[in-house]
Parts: sequence; structure tokens; C-alpha cells
Amino acid sequence: MKIFIQYMVSLRCKLMVKSELEKLNIKYKSVELGEVVITKNLSEAKREKLKKGLRKSGLELMDDKRAMLIEKIINVIVEMVHYSDELPKVNFSVFLSEKLGLDYHKLAEIFSKTKGITIEHFIIIHKIERIKELIIYDELNLTEISYLLHYNSVSHLSKQFKQVTGLTPTFFKCLSKKQRFNLEDL
Repeated sequence: MKIFIQYMVSLRCKLMVKSELEKLNIKYKSVELGEVVITKNLSEAKREKLKKGLRKSGLELMDDKRAMLIEKIINVIVEMVHYSDELPKVNFSVFLSEKLGLDYHKLAEIFSKTKGITIEHFIIIHKIERIKELIIYDELNLTEISYLLHYNSVSHLSKQFKQVTGLTPTFFKCLSKKQRFNLEDL
């Protein structure tokens, strides 16, 4: 049985969920971003205890189908941009559609109505945060970063970075205090 958890967007969140499951002696097969596969159905009492335990960590056990779909979209994007070694070679729309097994236009409509932002803009925001992270690590130059994140050119990356942050990547690199956001806050 699958259960879905909202706001689960980092490896730290996965650890908190595993800890809560173990505390309640709930057996699970896997814990992924936003989704947990448990071995058997939860009783209503255990479900309530899990819900309360997760809430203390800032996570929510989800029941609403639309909210679960939004969370799946968010988790696919976060995993794709922040945790995969390379972005998919296909368009994001094709990737999301294949990954979730639903028509992209339906996904985009539901996401926009619910979140008040397009999927494309949400991806851009996350790509910019990834760029900030890579700039701070200072292991790759802008050409390598633009290649890694599938930008057509460094110029395209720089233009998009400036549109979102108001800064050029070079100026951002020079800042003494790097402005990054927690993934949970995006």
C-alpha cells in the first residue's frame, strides 16, 4: 500500500519519515520523496498517530487525490533537478508525462490552478537554486553548469538567472553571503 506525504522534498525528510515509521512499528518497503510503500494497511489509530508525528516535523500525511498528484509532480521535479546526476535529454513535459503516466496538459492545468505557478516556472526556480548551489561549490564553471542543466548557452543561463534573482551569476559568485533557499521554502 502506498501513502503520500506532503512537503517531503529532501533526504533529511526521508530520514524523519523512516524514523516516525519505525517509532510506530510500521513496516515499509521503500521511502521515496513524497511516497512511502508500506507492507500492510494502516489502522485508523495508527494512521492518526503517524499523521500527528509527521506534522511535528512539518510534514503532512495526504488524503486528497489532487494534492497527491501535485506532490508527485513536485517530487519528480525536485529529484530531477537536485538529485539526479544529469537532467533527462527529453523535454520536461515528456519526462513528467512519462514518469507520472498522465497527459502533460492535464498535469499543467491542475498544477497551475493549485499552486498559482506554471510547471515551467517551478522548474526554472529549482534550476536557479541548483545553479546557486553549483556556483557556491565552485567545482564547475558556468559553461559546465549550463551543459549539466541543459541550457542552450551560458548566455541563456545568465539571462534566466538574472531574471529570477536580479543578479548575474558572476556577481552572485562574488557575494560574500550567498542567498539560497531551503528546498522546502520554494
